Amino acid sequence: MKKIFDEFKAFISRGNVMDMAVGVIIGASFKAIVDSLVADIINPLLGLFGGMNFSDYKLKLIGDATLNYGNFITAIINFVIMAFVIFCIVKFMNGVSARFTKKKEEEAPAAPTTKVCTFCKSEIAIEATRCPHCTSELEIEE
Repeated sequence: MKKIFDEFKAFISRGNVMDMAVGVIIGASFKAIVDSLVADIINPLLGLFGGMNFSDYKLKLIGDATLNYGNFITAIINFVIMAFVIFCIVKFMNGVSARFTKKKEEEAPAAPTTKVCTFCKSEIAIEATRCPHCTSELEIEE
């Protein structure tokens, strides 16, 4: 039990929990915005063409029980909008990340493949132990 508690304490102290908490709070707020967008703007606009709001679609069952499939359609629209927005955000972030990664790779100098012979000053392969021009034995650099 102590091991689990120590692992949990390490998980909490890493800082990922705060990032996750902020994400959940922002996600809940964003969900409220999307719900309002669908209920207050999209559904009435669709109602102009269909003559009815999705939330009004119901199937009467026995007694007062109803099957509110219009609310389900609204939830599907909410999901599609949120999924599309998240897709756009992730795509944008991946594009930005790729640009920065590409610039960092370009900035990193390539490892040298040649060196200069200390005796005749000719350019030779970096792994060479003897100069092919003057045949001098070279010091091994490590």
